Amino acid sequence: MKPVRKFLDRIEPNFEQGGKLEFFYPLYEALDTFLYTPRDVTSGPTHVRDAIDLKRLMSTVVVALLPCILMAMYNTGLQANLALQDLGSDGIDNWRGSIIAALGVGYDPSSLLANFVHGALYFIPAYIVTQIAGGTCEVIFATIRRHEVNEGFLVTGMLYPLTLPPSMPLWMVALGIIFGVVIGKEVFGGTGKNFLNPALTARAFLYFAYPTYISGPLVWVAVDGYTAPTSLGALANADVQTGMAAITSGLEITWMQAFLGFIPGSMGETSTLACLIGAAILIATGIGSWRIMLAVLIGALGSSTLFWMFSGQTDNAMFLMPPHWHLVVGGLAFGLVFMATDPVSAAMTETGKWIYGILIGVMTTLIRVINPGYAEGIMLAILFGNVFAPLIDYTVIQANIRRRLVRTAA
Repeated sequence: MKPVRKFLDRIEPNFEQGGKLEFFYPLYEALDTFLYTPRDVTSGPTHVRDAIDLKRLMSTVVVALLPCILMAMYNTGLQANLALQDLGSDGIDNWRGSIIAALGVGYDPSSLLANFVHGALYFIPAYIVTQIAGGTCEVIFATIRRHEVNEGFLVTGMLYPLTLPPSMPLWMVALGIIFGVVIGKEVFGGTGKNFLNPALTARAFLYFAYPTYISGPLVWVAVDGYTAPTSLGALANADVQTGMAAITSGLEITWMQAFLGFIPGSMGETSTLACLIGAAILIATGIGSWRIMLAVLIGALGSSTLFWMFSGQTDNAMFLMPPHWHLVVGGLAFGLVFMATDPVSAAMTETGKWIYGILIGVMTTLIRVINPGYAEGIMLAILFGNVFAPLIDYTVIQANIRRRLVRTAA
């Protein structure tokens, strides 16, 4: 690595103040600090120091996402290959089909390699487009402000494609992440100053701008024209006489299949098991807040239990979904582990994290069960929680100040 270090040192004067490439210093700084430890580090006792910096923190989140990424590629390919088998098709006629033919892996749903390759041809292009489009926005804003390029986008750029259906056109993927980065983060001053989760802002934009490409039974399997409703979608459209049989018999999905993630859905959100592995990594390393995760779980389980107890009093079939099913369908597990715990947009006080998490859990179930037009609720629930997080923290801090004043006066 010494030649790289020497090369960076040699070109550095061009990017410093007065240099020919001064305007592009944030780009140079991003590359330099990505490859090497920054030259100027805090060593004196007058500064607050930590054992981990922002890059290492973001890298840990990326590692925690690896099970969901692997599952995204495998399950996307598995569902597509099962659909092709169901249709009696011998392949697909596009650039992805050309690559699969060149590699000779075929479309056998029982083949691990065939499923991985087929799924990767949907996830990896969406990921690359996200990094190019969103990363370009990051660099432009950093250059104009003369700030460092923030590593936070590495996580946003990883989370966002995992929340999308595999059939999402790539130009929409680019448009969504540009909206999420610019409107959800940069207009408020960049990382650390945004109050909305940028990845969810991007997904929410696509949902409201192009609803037919991100909802409905035609988007969850990467085969044109193939109908495969999600568990939540099937139950939302069922009557109370059919009830959970719309999932267990109609879609032939068991609870364990839903837990493992071998079902249609957003590319990286189907597997609760993969999310649990990610949660264990985030909690063990101190990166993710266990309080928020547990609070969301308590809120979702408590409210879904309440709805389930009143299932005999309504003609809404969503009331019939047992609480333990709510945990393994839709994006609840993914949002609980990776989105609700966003350290920037979540509540920061310890008491506030409990309130914030319970609010998200209750809102998720409420939107799922009560709203007939929107079978999934975690995305809007987290954005709702993001908006209220500053107020929650303010209320908790003021309450603490009042308690201390009373204690002092006594």
